Amino acid sequence: MEYRTISQDSILKIITKKDKLFGGDFCIDTYQNCEYGCKYCDSSIDKVIYVKLDADKILEKKLRNIKKGVIIVGSVNDPYQKSEEKYEITKKVLKIIKKYEFSCHILTKSNLILRDIDLLKDIDCLVTISLISLNETITQIFEKNVMSTKYRLKTVEKLVNNGIKTGVALIPLIPIIIDTELDKIVKISEKYKAQHFLHKFLELKGDQKEIFLKIISTNYPSLLSKFKELYKDRYQLEWTIVDKYNLKISNLCKRYNISEKIYFQDNQYYPK
Repeated sequence: MEYRTISQDSILKIITKKDKLFGGDFCIDTYQNCEYGCKYCDSSIDKVIYVKLDADKILEKKLRNIKKGVIIVGSVNDPYQKSEEKYEITKKVLKIIKKYEFSCHILTKSNLILRDIDLLKDIDCLVTISLISLNETITQIFEKNVMSTKYRLKTVEKLVNNGIKTGVALIPLIPIIIDTELDKIVKISEKYKAQHFLHKFLELKGDQKEIFLKIISTNYPSLLSKFKELYKDRYQLEWTIVDKYNLKISNLCKRYNISEKIYFQDNQYYPK
């Protein structure tokens, strides 16, 4: 993996449409591209990680002059990927968010976030830990560079035990492959004290479709035709299929008493 430092004039992006999934008004990525190289993500294509060394300074200039809102940290690339151990860009950004009293929603797969527990306690923040399966064979195929699902769930539990609002996200929801374990995923999320359960479906845009289908061909040859049909002439699932999954997950969340939505009001997080 190659690392390069970059400087940017702007780092905070305004979310123009209502963010129903993550509840954000702004988003920020402390790194460009991601060294986890998950096979369902287009960040796996580029092998160069761009480190935004002056992200905190650029952010501070911006936050001085804008209305308070919710900042999504790690909207595209994981803010706690391995390079964060060395550069601590995310930690510096969170200190600025704290200084200007903004709220934030941190999205990650990494237990490195536990390093910043004391800082997170002083911020109105929400954390969502993402996973794709409880089956380690599946996770090794699609995200072998990420820590195991077991440790991600333990990270959720430890954050909650330290008073930090934390939940789980099934992102991406890979159809067919994880169908039989949906019940177990929601159930175990509740067991590890997750306060919300979000999900977003697998999207296959551009070259990522070809890459993903090659992985299916190699590891799940019997499912190749089904995936080709699901994503035929489109990068996302048909709405009728989406509705079926949404209904099932909604029912599971009710069964295990876990919120399926989050929202912010007056810069405070609430489960819904």
